[in-house]
Amino acid sequence: MKKLLLFILVLFIGTATFAQTKGKVTILKDPLIDSLIAKRIELNTKRPTTTNPTSSVIVSQMGYRVQIFYGLDRRETFSEQARFKALYPRLNTYITYKEPNYYLRVGDFRTRLEAQNLLNELRSNFPTLFIFREKINAPVLEADNQ
Repeated sequence: MKKLLLFILVLFIGTATFAQTKGKVTILKDPLIDSLIAKRIELNTKRPTTTNPTSSVIVSQMGYRVQIFYGLDRRETFSEQARFKALYPRLNTYITYKEPNYYLRVGDFRTRLEAQNLLNELRSNFPTLFIFREKINAPVLEADNQ
């Protein structure tokens, strides 16, 4: 009986020792966290929105591009890019390298129909054409002066 009473006494003292203090919170953190949060807020405020499109940050979204060339030779890929730029100077071109091939993709189209229209137009000049869905750069919206 004495041992049971001693055990219960030790149990109550132990729980009182490890009990939490009510109403007091201690935050332990690295001071760099505050500077990282401030940097993140600064970067997000510079991002353009539909109401404030003044920033030059490129916003990416999912869309379509037309692949006009792929091959092993880097020089040949750049010459195809130059040939395309001579025909269509307003369209953006993108060269990517995934071993062992170089890929030349063009355009930033929001819909597959826009990409298909370009593909039909390019069919006579470029033999291997494919449409790929990937992240694109949002097109620059030109304000109408009316």
